Amino acid sequence: MPDAVRVAMNDKTLQDHYLRRILNSKVYDVAIESPLEKAATLSKKLGNTFLLKREDLQSVHSFKLRGAYNKMSQLPRAALEKGVLAASAGNHAQGVALSAKRLGCKATIVMPVTTPEIKIASVKGLGASIVLAGDSYSDAAAAAAHLVKEKNYTFIPPYDDPDVIAGQGTVAMEILRQRPSALDAVFVPIGGGGFAAGVAVYIKAVRPGVKVYGVEPVDSDCMDRSIKAGRRVELPEVGLFADGVAVKKPGKITFDLCRRFLDGIVRVSTDETCAAIKDIFEATRAICEPAGALALAGAKQYAARKGTTGGTYACIISGANMNFDRIRFVSEQTEIGEKREAILECRIPEVRGAFKDFIRKIGKRAVTEFNYRYFDPDRAYVFVGIAVSSREETHQIVEQLTAARIGTIDLSDDELAKEHIRHMVGGHTRGIHDEVVCTFEFPERPGALLDFLEAISDRWNITLFHYRNHGADHGKVLVGMQVPSAERAAFRRALKRLGYAWKDVTSNSAYRLFLGNRD
Repeated sequence: MPDAVRVAMNDKTLQDHYLRRILNSKVYDVAIESPLEKAATLSKKLGNTFLLKREDLQSVHSFKLRGAYNKMSQLPRAALEKGVLAASAGNHAQGVALSAKRLGCKATIVMPVTTPEIKIASVKGLGASIVLAGDSYSDAAAAAAHLVKEKNYTFIPPYDDPDVIAGQGTVAMEILRQRPSALDAVFVPIGGGGFAAGVAVYIKAVRPGVKVYGVEPVDSDCMDRSIKAGRRVELPEVGLFADGVAVKKPGKITFDLCRRFLDGIVRVSTDETCAAIKDIFEATRAICEPAGALALAGAKQYAARKGTTGGTYACIISGANMNFDRIRFVSEQTEIGEKREAILECRIPEVRGAFKDFIRKIGKRAVTEFNYRYFDPDRAYVFVGIAVSSREETHQIVEQLTAARIGTIDLSDDELAKEHIRHMVGGHTRGIHDEVVCTFEFPERPGALLDFLEAISDRWNITLFHYRNHGADHGKVLVGMQVPSAERAAFRRALKRLGYAWKDVTSNSAYRLFLGNRD
Protein backbone atom coordinates (compact mmCIF):
# COMPACT_ATOMS: atom_id res chain seq x y z
CA MET A 1 0.00 0.00 0.00
CA PRO A 2 1.50 3.41 -0.94
CA ASP A 3 2.37 5.64 2.02
CA ALA A 4 0.10 8.44 0.84
CA VAL A 5 -2.88 6.08 0.60
CA ARG A 6 -2.23 4.64 4.06
CA VAL A 7 -1.86 8.06 5.69
CA ALA A 8 -5.03 9.27 4.01
CA MET A 9 -7.09 6.39 5.42
CA ASN A 10 -9.14 7.09 8.50
CA ASP A 11 -8.68 4.84 11.52
CA LYS A 12 -11.75 2.69 10.80
CA THR A 13 -10.74 2.04 7.19
CA LEU A 14 -7.19 1.19 8.24
CA GLN A 15 -8.48 -1.16 10.96
CA ASP A 16 -10.71 -2.97 8.47
CA HIS A 17 -7.81 -3.28 6.03
CA TYR A 18 -5.54 -4.93 8.61
CA LEU A 19 -8.34 -6.98 10.14
CA ARG A 20 -8.83 -8.74 6.80
CA ARG A 21 -5.08 -9.27 6.43
CA ILE A 22 -4.76 -10.72 9.93
CA LEU A 23 -7.76 -13.03 9.58
CA ASN A 24 -6.36 -14.36 6.30
CA SER A 25 -2.76 -14.77 7.50
CA LYS A 26 -1.13 -18.13 6.79
CA VAL A 27 0.90 -18.35 10.00
CA TYR A 28 -0.44 -21.69 11.21
CA ASP A 29 1.54 -23.64 8.66
CA VAL A 30 4.52 -23.00 10.98
CA ALA A 31 3.17 -21.47 14.21
CA ILE A 32 1.19 -22.86 17.11
CA GLU A 33 -1.54 -21.04 19.01
CA SER A 34 0.57 -20.30 22.06
CA PRO A 35 -1.04 -20.61 25.51
CA LEU A 36 -2.11 -17.66 27.67
CA GLU A 37 -1.07 -18.59 31.21
CA LYS A 38 -1.65 -16.87 34.54
CA ALA A 39 1.42 -15.95 36.59
CA ALA A 40 -0.31 -17.03 39.80
CA THR A 41 2.29 -16.12 42.41
CA LEU A 42 3.07 -12.73 40.91
CA SER A 43 -0.63 -11.95 40.47
CA LYS A 44 -1.33 -12.73 44.12
CA LYS A 45 1.63 -10.68 45.31
CA LEU A 46 0.78 -7.57 43.29
CA GLY A 47 -3.02 -7.75 43.51
CA ASN A 48 -3.55 -7.83 39.73
CA THR A 49 -3.88 -10.68 37.25
CA PHE A 50 -0.88 -11.00 34.96
CA LEU A 51 -1.39 -13.29 31.96
CA LEU A 52 1.64 -14.49 30.00
CA LYS A 53 1.22 -15.04 26.26
CA ARG A 54 3.85 -17.74 25.67
CA GLU A 55 5.33 -16.92 22.26
CA ASP A 56 8.59 -18.32 23.62
CA LEU A 57 7.03 -21.76 22.99
CA GLN A 58 7.08 -21.37 19.21
CA SER A 59 9.46 -23.73 17.40
CA VAL A 60 12.03 -20.92 17.02
CA HIS A 61 11.24 -19.61 20.55
CA SER A 62 9.86 -16.32 19.24
CA PHE A 63 6.78 -14.77 17.61
CA LYS A 64 8.83 -13.66 14.61
CA LEU A 65 8.09 -16.71 12.46
CA ARG A 66 4.48 -15.51 12.13
CA GLY A 67 5.26 -12.36 10.16
CA ALA A 68 8.13 -13.89 8.22
CA TYR A 69 6.11 -16.85 6.98
CA ASN A 70 3.03 -14.78 6.21
CA LYS A 71 5.16 -12.52 4.02
CA MET A 72 7.16 -15.26 2.32
CA SER A 73 4.24 -17.60 1.67
CA GLN A 74 2.69 -14.91 -0.52
CA LEU A 75 5.80 -14.30 -2.67
CA PRO A 76 5.78 -15.43 -6.33
CA ARG A 77 7.59 -18.70 -6.95
CA ALA A 78 10.16 -16.87 -9.09
CA ALA A 79 11.13 -14.64 -6.15
CA LEU A 80 11.53 -17.65 -3.86
CA GLU A 81 13.76 -19.38 -6.38
CA LYS A 82 16.13 -16.40 -6.47
CA GLY A 83 16.36 -16.48 -2.68
CA VAL A 84 15.40 -14.21 0.19
CA LEU A 85 17.46 -12.01 2.47
CA ALA A 86 16.79 -10.53 5.90
CA ALA A 87 18.54 -8.29 8.41
CA SER A 88 17.94 -9.31 12.00
CA ALA A 89 19.30 -9.38 15.55
CA GLY A 90 18.26 -13.02 15.64
CA ASN A 91 14.59 -13.83 16.12
CA HIS A 92 13.40 -12.54 12.74
CA ALA A 93 16.38 -14.36 11.24
CA GLN A 94 15.17 -17.65 12.67
CA GLY A 95 11.66 -17.00 11.43
CA VAL A 96 12.93 -16.32 7.92
CA ALA A 97 15.27 -19.33 8.00
CA LEU A 98 12.50 -21.67 9.13
CA SER A 99 10.09 -20.26 6.56
CA ALA A 100 12.66 -20.66 3.79
CA LYS A 101 13.25 -24.25 4.82
CA ARG A 102 9.52 -24.95 4.77
CA LEU A 103 9.02 -23.20 1.42
CA GLY A 104 12.13 -24.73 -0.15
CA CYS A 105 14.10 -21.58 -0.91
CA LYS A 106 17.55 -20.19 -0.06
CA ALA A 107 17.86 -17.64 2.76
CA THR A 108 20.74 -15.27 3.61
CA ILE A 109 20.66 -13.41 6.93
CA VAL A 110 22.65 -10.28 7.83
CA MET A 111 23.06 -10.12 11.62
CA PRO A 112 24.74 -7.57 13.93
CA VAL A 113 28.05 -8.76 15.35
CA THR A 114 26.48 -8.33 18.82
CA THR A 115 23.89 -11.06 18.17
CA PRO A 116 23.91 -13.76 20.90
CA GLU A 117 25.63 -16.95 19.77
CA ILE A 118 22.54 -19.04 20.53
CA LYS A 119 20.62 -17.15 17.82
CA ILE A 120 23.45 -17.45 15.29
CA ALA A 121 23.71 -21.19 15.91
CA SER A 122 19.95 -21.61 15.55
CA VAL A 123 19.87 -19.79 12.20
CA LYS A 124 22.75 -21.88 10.88
CA GLY A 125 20.97 -25.01 12.06
CA LEU A 126 17.96 -24.10 9.92
CA GLY A 127 20.15 -23.98 6.83
CA ALA A 128 20.47 -20.22 6.24
CA SER A 129 23.70 -18.44 5.28
CA ILE A 130 24.90 -15.73 7.69
CA VAL A 131 26.70 -12.42 7.18
CA LEU A 132 27.75 -10.46 10.32
CA ALA A 133 27.78 -6.65 10.01
CA GLY A 134 27.51 -3.71 12.42
CA ASP A 135 26.49 -3.36 16.06
CA SER A 136 22.71 -2.95 15.71
CA TYR A 137 19.81 -3.89 13.48
CA SER A 138 20.10 -0.58 11.66
CA ASP A 139 23.73 -1.32 10.77
CA ALA A 140 22.81 -4.80 9.57
CA ALA A 141 19.93 -3.43 7.50
CA ALA A 142 22.29 -1.03 5.70
CA ALA A 143 24.60 -3.91 4.80
CA ALA A 144 21.60 -5.99 3.68
CA ALA A 145 20.46 -3.25 1.30
CA HIS A 146 23.74 -3.57 -0.60
CA LEU A 147 23.39 -7.34 -0.85
CA VAL A 148 19.83 -7.08 -2.16
CA LYS A 149 21.01 -4.94 -5.07
CA GLU A 150 24.06 -7.09 -5.72
CA LYS A 151 22.36 -10.52 -5.59
CA ASN A 152 18.80 -9.61 -6.60
CA TYR A 153 17.38 -11.28 -3.48
CA THR A 154 13.92 -10.49 -2.13
CA PHE A 155 14.24 -8.59 1.13
CA ILE A 156 12.00 -9.78 4.01
CA PRO A 157 11.49 -6.81 6.35
CA PRO A 158 11.44 -7.59 10.09
CA TYR A 159 8.63 -5.14 10.85
CA ASP A 160 7.88 -2.41 8.29
CA ASP A 161 5.66 -4.42 5.93
CA PRO A 162 1.86 -4.97 5.89
CA ASP A 163 2.10 -8.77 5.55
CA VAL A 164 4.67 -9.00 8.36
CA ILE A 165 2.55 -6.75 10.58
CA ALA A 166 -0.54 -8.85 9.83
CA GLY A 167 1.29 -12.07 10.69
CA GLN A 168 2.36 -10.65 14.06
CA GLY A 169 -1.19 -9.40 14.65
CA THR A 170 -2.44 -12.98 14.86
CA VAL A 171 -1.08 -13.01 18.43
CA ALA A 172 -3.72 -10.41 19.37
CA MET A 173 -6.41 -12.50 17.67
CA GLU A 174 -5.46 -15.44 19.89
CA ILE A 175 -5.35 -13.35 23.08
CA LEU A 176 -8.88 -12.03 22.60
CA ARG A 177 -10.16 -15.52 21.80
CA GLN A 178 -8.38 -17.01 24.81
CA ARG A 179 -9.52 -14.24 27.16
CA PRO A 180 -13.14 -13.39 26.24
CA SER A 181 -13.80 -12.07 29.76
CA ALA A 182 -12.27 -9.12 31.62
CA LEU A 183 -9.08 -7.78 30.06
CA ASP A 184 -7.87 -4.28 30.91
CA ALA A 185 -4.72 -4.00 28.83
CA VAL A 186 -2.27 -5.83 26.61
CA PHE A 187 1.44 -5.07 26.82
CA VAL A 188 3.70 -5.73 23.84
CA PRO A 189 7.43 -5.09 23.30
CA ILE A 190 8.55 -2.58 20.69
CA GLY A 191 11.66 -2.72 18.55
CA GLY A 192 10.85 -1.43 15.08
CA GLY A 193 7.15 -1.54 15.94
CA GLY A 194 5.71 -4.29 13.71
CA PHE A 195 4.54 -6.48 16.58
CA ALA A 196 3.01 -3.57 18.52
CA ALA A 197 1.36 -2.25 15.36
CA GLY A 198 -0.25 -5.57 14.47
CA VAL A 199 -1.46 -6.20 18.02
CA ALA A 200 -2.80 -2.67 18.51
CA VAL A 201 -4.67 -2.38 15.23
CA TYR A 202 -6.40 -5.75 15.72
CA ILE A 203 -7.44 -5.14 19.32
CA LYS A 204 -8.73 -1.64 18.59
CA ALA A 205 -10.77 -3.04 15.71
CA VAL A 206 -12.30 -5.92 17.68
CA ARG A 207 -12.35 -4.85 21.35
CA PRO A 208 -11.53 -1.13 21.47
CA GLY A 209 -12.12 -0.96 25.22
CA VAL A 210 -8.94 -3.00 25.82
CA LYS A 211 -5.92 -0.72 26.12
CA VAL A 212 -2.69 -1.57 24.31
CA TYR A 213 0.67 -0.38 25.58
CA GLY A 214 4.01 -0.74 23.89
CA VAL A 215 7.08 -1.30 26.06
CA GLU A 216 10.60 -0.13 25.27
CA PRO A 217 13.92 -0.10 27.13
CA VAL A 218 14.89 3.37 28.34
CA ASP A 219 18.01 3.20 26.17
CA SER A 220 16.23 1.99 22.99
CA ASP A 221 13.08 4.11 23.01
CA CYS A 222 12.90 5.23 19.38
CA MET A 223 9.12 4.76 19.09
CA ASP A 224 8.35 6.70 22.26
CA ARG A 225 10.54 9.59 21.16
CA SER A 226 9.09 9.50 17.66
CA ILE A 227 5.47 9.64 18.81
CA LYS A 228 6.26 12.51 21.18
CA ALA A 229 8.06 14.38 18.39
CA GLY A 230 5.35 13.69 15.83
CA ARG A 231 7.90 12.32 13.38
CA ARG A 232 10.27 9.36 13.16
CA VAL A 233 13.32 9.98 15.34
CA GLU A 234 16.61 8.14 14.89
CA LEU A 235 18.60 7.40 18.04
CA PRO A 236 22.36 8.01 17.85
CA GLU A 237 22.98 4.84 19.88
CA VAL A 238 20.86 2.00 21.27
CA GLY A 239 21.27 -0.17 24.34
CA LEU A 240 22.18 -3.74 23.52
CA PHE A 241 21.03 -5.59 26.63
CA ALA A 242 17.61 -6.21 25.07
CA ASP A 243 19.16 -6.95 21.69
CA GLY A 244 15.87 -8.13 20.18
CA VAL A 245 14.54 -4.54 20.26
CA ALA A 246 17.82 -2.67 19.62
CA VAL A 247 16.47 -0.50 16.79
CA LYS A 248 17.58 3.07 16.14
CA LYS A 249 14.55 4.22 14.12
CA PRO A 250 10.99 2.88 13.79
CA GLY A 251 9.51 1.99 10.41
CA LYS A 252 7.26 4.31 8.42
CA ILE A 253 4.23 2.04 8.48
CA THR A 254 4.75 0.94 12.08
CA PHE A 255 5.19 4.51 13.32
CA ASP A 256 1.90 5.52 11.73
CA LEU A 257 0.01 2.54 13.18
CA CYS A 258 1.54 2.82 16.66
CA ARG A 259 0.90 6.56 16.72
CA ARG A 260 -2.76 5.95 15.89
CA PHE A 261 -3.62 2.85 17.89
CA LEU A 262 -1.36 2.48 20.92
CA ASP A 263 -2.70 3.89 24.19
CA GLY A 264 0.81 4.71 25.32
CA ILE A 265 4.37 3.49 25.72
CA VAL A 266 6.02 2.36 28.94
CA ARG A 267 9.80 2.72 29.23
CA VAL A 268 11.55 0.21 31.50
CA SER A 269 15.04 -0.05 32.97
CA THR A 270 17.47 -2.94 32.72
CA ASP A 271 16.85 -3.71 36.39
CA GLU A 272 13.09 -3.91 35.81
CA THR A 273 13.62 -6.16 32.80
CA CYS A 274 15.85 -8.51 34.80
CA ALA A 275 13.27 -8.68 37.58
CA ALA A 276 10.62 -9.61 35.00
CA ILE A 277 12.85 -12.39 33.64
CA LYS A 278 12.91 -13.83 37.15
CA ASP A 279 9.12 -13.48 37.49
CA ILE A 280 8.62 -15.36 34.23
CA PHE A 281 11.01 -18.10 35.33
CA GLU A 282 9.18 -18.51 38.64
CA ALA A 283 5.84 -18.71 36.82
CA THR A 284 6.86 -20.96 33.93
CA ARG A 285 10.32 -22.40 34.74
CA ALA A 286 11.40 -20.93 31.39
CA ILE A 287 14.15 -18.33 30.91
CA CYS A 288 13.16 -15.72 28.38
CA GLU A 289 15.45 -13.24 26.67
CA PRO A 290 15.50 -9.58 27.82
CA ALA A 291 13.26 -8.39 24.97
CA GLY A 292 10.87 -11.19 25.83
CA ALA A 293 10.42 -9.86 29.37
CA LEU A 294 9.75 -6.24 28.42
CA ALA A 295 5.97 -6.61 28.34
CA LEU A 296 5.76 -7.97 31.88
CA ALA A 297 8.22 -5.36 33.14
CA GLY A 298 6.04 -2.67 31.58
CA ALA A 299 2.82 -4.10 33.01
CA LYS A 300 4.33 -4.26 36.51
CA GLN A 301 5.56 -0.68 36.28
CA TYR A 302 2.20 0.48 34.93
CA ALA A 303 0.24 -1.23 37.72
CA ALA A 304 2.56 0.16 40.39
CA ARG A 305 2.48 3.69 38.97
CA LYS A 306 -1.31 3.69 38.62
CA GLY A 307 -1.81 1.94 41.97
CA THR A 308 -4.23 -0.53 40.40
CA THR A 309 -5.69 -3.61 42.07
CA GLY A 310 -7.92 -6.18 40.44
CA GLY A 311 -6.69 -5.37 36.94
CA THR A 312 -6.09 -7.98 34.26
CA TYR A 313 -3.06 -7.52 32.03
CA ALA A 314 -1.91 -9.74 29.16
CA CYS A 315 1.86 -9.62 28.66
CA ILE A 316 3.35 -11.04 25.49
CA ILE A 317 6.49 -13.07 26.21
CA SER A 318 7.98 -12.52 22.81
CA GLY A 319 11.12 -14.67 22.85
CA ALA A 320 13.43 -16.98 24.75
CA ASN A 321 16.70 -16.95 22.84
CA MET A 322 18.96 -16.16 25.79
CA ASN A 323 22.69 -16.84 25.91
CA PHE A 324 23.44 -18.86 29.04
CA ASP A 325 26.37 -16.65 30.04
CA ARG A 326 24.03 -13.64 30.37
CA ILE A 327 22.07 -15.27 33.17
CA ARG A 328 24.66 -14.28 35.78
CA PHE A 329 24.19 -10.57 34.99
CA VAL A 330 20.41 -10.96 35.04
CA SER A 331 20.54 -12.64 38.44
CA GLU A 332 22.69 -9.89 39.93
CA GLN A 333 20.44 -7.12 38.61
CA THR A 334 17.16 -8.78 39.60
CA GLU A 335 17.07 -7.94 43.30
CA ILE A 336 17.78 -4.29 42.56
CA GLY A 337 15.09 -4.24 39.88
CA GLU A 338 12.59 -5.55 42.43
CA LYS A 339 13.82 -2.96 44.97
CA ARG A 340 14.83 -5.89 47.20
CA GLU A 341 18.51 -5.01 47.58
CA ALA A 342 19.99 -1.88 49.11
CA ILE A 343 23.50 -0.98 47.94
CA LEU A 344 25.28 1.27 50.46
CA GLU A 345 28.69 2.81 50.93
CA CYS A 346 29.49 3.26 54.61
CA ARG A 347 32.42 4.78 56.49
CA ILE A 348 33.36 3.18 59.80
CA PRO A 349 36.28 3.86 62.17
CA GLU A 350 39.37 1.68 61.67
CA VAL A 351 39.35 0.24 65.19
CA ARG A 352 39.04 -3.30 66.46
CA GLY A 353 35.39 -4.31 66.81
CA ALA A 354 34.01 -1.56 64.55
CA PHE A 355 33.19 -4.09 61.84
CA LYS A 356 31.18 -6.19 64.29
CA ASP A 357 29.37 -3.13 65.66
CA PHE A 358 28.42 -2.17 62.12
CA ILE A 359 26.96 -5.63 61.42
CA ARG A 360 25.01 -5.44 64.69
CA LYS A 361 23.44 -2.16 63.58
CA ILE A 362 22.31 -3.80 60.33
CA GLY A 363 20.57 -6.36 62.53
CA LYS A 364 19.17 -9.68 61.37
CA ARG A 365 18.79 -8.54 57.78
CA ALA A 366 20.41 -10.79 55.20
CA VAL A 367 23.66 -9.37 53.83
CA THR A 368 23.89 -10.03 50.08
CA GLU A 369 27.36 -8.56 49.51
CA PHE A 370 30.18 -7.17 51.60
CA ASN A 371 33.35 -5.52 50.27
CA TYR A 372 35.96 -3.98 52.55
CA ARG A 373 39.69 -3.24 52.37
CA TYR A 374 41.81 -1.47 54.97
CA PHE A 375 42.15 2.19 53.93
CA ASP A 376 44.19 4.00 56.59
CA PRO A 377 44.66 3.96 60.39
CA ASP A 378 41.60 6.18 60.97
CA ARG A 379 38.79 4.96 58.74
CA ALA A 380 37.45 2.10 56.65
CA TYR A 381 35.08 2.21 53.68
CA VAL A 382 32.55 -0.59 53.27
CA PHE A 383 30.49 -1.45 50.18
CA VAL A 384 27.53 -3.50 51.38
CA GLY A 385 24.41 -5.06 49.86
CA ILE A 386 21.45 -5.74 52.15
CA ALA A 387 18.25 -7.64 51.37
CA VAL A 388 15.25 -5.37 51.89
CA SER A 389 11.52 -5.54 51.20
CA SER A 390 11.22 -2.10 49.60
CA ARG A 391 12.92 1.22 48.95
CA GLU A 392 11.27 2.52 52.12
CA GLU A 393 13.23 -0.02 54.15
CA THR A 394 16.42 1.15 52.42
CA HIS A 395 15.68 4.72 53.52
CA GLN A 396 15.10 3.50 57.10
CA ILE A 397 18.46 1.70 57.14
CA VAL A 398 20.26 4.81 55.88
CA GLU A 399 18.59 6.91 58.57
CA GLN A 400 19.50 4.38 61.28
CA LEU A 401 23.14 4.19 60.23
CA THR A 402 23.42 7.97 59.88
CA ALA A 403 21.92 8.42 63.36
CA ALA A 404 24.62 6.04 64.66
CA ARG A 405 27.26 8.37 63.13
CA ILE A 406 28.13 5.97 60.35
CA GLY A 407 28.58 7.98 57.17
CA THR A 408 26.28 6.32 54.62
CA ILE A 409 25.57 6.91 50.94
CA ASP A 410 22.73 5.07 49.17
CA LEU A 411 24.03 3.69 45.84
CA SER A 412 20.99 1.53 45.04
CA ASP A 413 20.17 3.53 41.92
CA ASP A 414 23.75 4.27 40.87
CA GLU A 415 24.42 2.35 37.64
CA LEU A 416 28.20 2.78 37.86
CA ALA A 417 28.26 1.36 41.37
CA LYS A 418 26.04 -1.58 40.46
CA GLU A 419 27.72 -2.56 37.22
CA HIS A 420 31.38 -1.83 37.94
CA ILE A 421 32.42 -0.45 41.32
CA ARG A 422 30.96 -3.36 43.28
CA HIS A 423 33.40 -5.67 41.49
CA MET A 424 36.42 -3.39 41.92
CA VAL A 425 36.37 -2.54 45.63
CA GLY A 426 39.72 -3.37 47.23
CA GLY A 427 43.23 -2.95 45.96
CA HIS A 428 46.65 -2.83 47.56
CA THR A 429 47.21 -1.48 51.04
CA ARG A 430 50.10 -0.09 53.05
CA GLY A 431 50.93 -0.29 56.69
CA ILE A 432 49.37 -3.72 57.26
CA HIS A 433 51.67 -6.40 58.61
CA ASP A 434 51.04 -10.00 59.67
CA GLU A 435 48.03 -10.24 57.33
CA VAL A 436 46.55 -13.70 56.98
CA VAL A 437 44.03 -14.22 54.18
CA CYS A 438 41.54 -17.09 54.27
CA THR A 439 38.54 -18.30 52.33
CA PHE A 440 35.47 -19.46 54.26
CA GLU A 441 32.21 -21.14 53.46
CA PHE A 442 29.41 -19.55 55.48
CA PRO A 443 25.98 -21.14 55.83
CA GLU A 444 23.46 -18.89 54.09
CA ARG A 445 21.38 -17.89 57.10
CA PRO A 446 20.84 -14.61 58.95
CA GLY A 447 23.39 -14.20 61.71
CA ALA A 448 26.14 -16.35 60.17
CA LEU A 449 28.37 -13.34 59.60
CA LEU A 450 27.79 -12.03 63.12
CA ASP A 451 28.65 -15.47 64.56
CA PHE A 452 31.94 -15.31 62.68
CA LEU A 453 32.73 -11.81 63.91
CA GLU A 454 31.85 -12.72 67.51
CA ALA A 455 34.39 -15.54 67.30
CA ILE A 456 37.36 -13.65 65.91
CA SER A 457 37.00 -9.87 65.51
CA ASP A 458 37.72 -8.90 69.12
CA ARG A 459 41.11 -10.64 68.97
CA TRP A 460 42.30 -9.96 65.43
CA ASN A 461 41.76 -6.89 63.29
CA ILE A 462 39.93 -7.51 60.01
CA THR A 463 41.74 -5.90 57.08
CA LEU A 464 39.85 -7.34 54.09
CA PHE A 465 36.39 -8.77 53.59
CA HIS A 466 34.54 -9.84 50.48
CA TYR A 467 31.27 -11.74 50.28
CA ARG A 468 28.56 -12.05 47.62
CA ASN A 469 25.41 -14.16 47.84
CA HIS A 470 25.28 -16.56 44.86
CA GLY A 471 22.04 -18.34 45.68
CA ALA A 472 23.61 -21.52 47.06
CA ASP A 473 23.19 -22.87 50.59
CA HIS A 474 26.75 -21.79 51.45
CA GLY A 475 28.36 -18.46 50.68
CA LYS A 476 32.05 -18.10 49.79
CA VAL A 477 33.86 -15.40 51.75
CA LEU A 478 37.38 -13.94 51.52
CA VAL A 479 38.71 -12.50 54.79
CA GLY A 480 41.99 -10.83 55.72
CA MET A 481 43.07 -10.45 59.38
CA GLN A 482 46.13 -9.22 61.23
CA VAL A 483 47.43 -12.26 63.09
CA PRO A 484 50.95 -12.03 64.56
CA SER A 485 53.06 -15.15 64.11
CA ALA A 486 52.93 -15.92 67.83
CA GLU A 487 49.14 -16.08 67.70
CA ARG A 488 48.71 -18.29 64.64
CA ALA A 489 48.03 -21.44 66.67
CA ALA A 490 45.35 -19.68 68.72
CA PHE A 491 43.86 -18.32 65.52
CA ARG A 492 43.55 -21.80 64.01
CA ARG A 493 41.94 -23.13 67.22
CA ALA A 494 39.37 -20.31 67.14
CA LEU A 495 38.45 -21.15 63.55
CA LYS A 496 38.14 -24.82 64.38
CA ARG A 497 35.70 -24.00 67.20
CA LEU A 498 33.68 -21.83 64.82
CA GLY A 499 33.11 -24.86 62.58
CA TYR A 500 33.10 -23.11 59.17
CA ALA A 501 35.07 -24.69 56.34
CA TRP A 502 38.14 -22.55 55.68
CA LYS A 503 41.47 -22.43 53.83
CA ASP A 504 44.56 -20.25 54.23
CA VAL A 505 45.27 -18.52 50.87
CA THR A 506 47.86 -15.97 52.04
CA SER A 507 50.40 -17.34 49.57
CA ASN A 508 47.99 -17.11 46.61
CA SER A 509 49.64 -15.27 43.72
CA ALA A 510 46.47 -13.37 42.70
CA TYR A 511 46.06 -12.05 46.24
CA ARG A 512 49.70 -10.90 46.34
CA LEU A 513 49.46 -9.29 42.91
CA PHE A 514 46.22 -7.33 43.41
CA LEU A 515 45.56 -7.04 47.15
CA GLY A 516 48.79 -7.61 49.07
CA ASN A 517 50.70 -5.12 51.22
CA ARG A 518 52.98 -2.84 49.14
CA ASP A 519 55.31 -1.61 51.93
